[in-house]
Amino acid sequence: MTALLLALLAAFSVAVVSCSDSDETLVNTTEDSSQFVNLTDVVPDAILEIRYYGTYNFVGERIDGYLQPTALLTRQAAEALKAVSDEVKAQGYRLKIYDAYRPQMGVDHFVRWSKNVEDVRMKEFFYPDLDKSVLFAQDYIMEKSGHTRGSTVDLTLFDMHTEKELDMGGTFDWFGPESHPDFCGNPETGEYTGDNSASPAGRTITAEQFQHRMILRRAMLNHGFKPLDSEWWHFTLKDEPFPDTYFTFPVKEL
Repeated sequence: MTALLLALLAAFSVAVVSCSDSDETLVNTTEDSSQFVNLTDVVPDAILEIRYYGTYNFVGERIDGYLQPTALLTRQAAEALKAVSDEVKAQGYRLKIYDAYRPQMGVDHFVRWSKNVEDVRMKEFFYPDLDKSVLFAQDYIMEKSGHTRGSTVDLTLFDMHTEKELDMGGTFDWFGPESHPDFCGNPETGEYTGDNSASPAGRTITAEQFQHRMILRRAMLNHGFKPLDSEWWHFTLKDEPFPDTYFTFPVKEL
């Protein structure tokens, strides 16, 4: 019985994790990557700019678990993203990927960084309007991430005519209301309102920038992804295959 139990635990461990609201939640963790694919094997037109492999990110250094600048997703999420890619290509765009699967060790790196309030080397680029001490309390940093379940992707659009990223009016991983899909408009109707009252510094985006965000949003929703209400670039497959499993293997070519 003991040998069987140890074998089961080695293959698929169960961990008790303390969440940001201090409740204890039972979650599954595993190192099994067999249900994942290299994203560019399924979506060969995708452009990769894996921010957490480099140093231009809100931490300012390579994040733990990013061994290669590649993107991994569950096969189901990758196939849905292929349909998105086909739709936006017909409009003259390509998908540009900032992050996809994120190992739990990467999330743990974020948590450690958030608790070191003296490390503000990237503040001016990603959170100039916030004191770093509030990032964890306001859920900008959390102990668990949907990315770790393997069916969430952070992305933007690349304009094939201008050969530049489409102007979304804000950078990936900007911590603030300016990143919310409803900033200056209604994402449900696609209407630009210009209401920038949520911005603590009076920042704004133009009607064109808002509509650019809507092009990405509509394509993602058309093919089975759901948005996040705090980040215009973040989408999760609605029918994700592992809704209760957090993966631990590193990011590298499969």
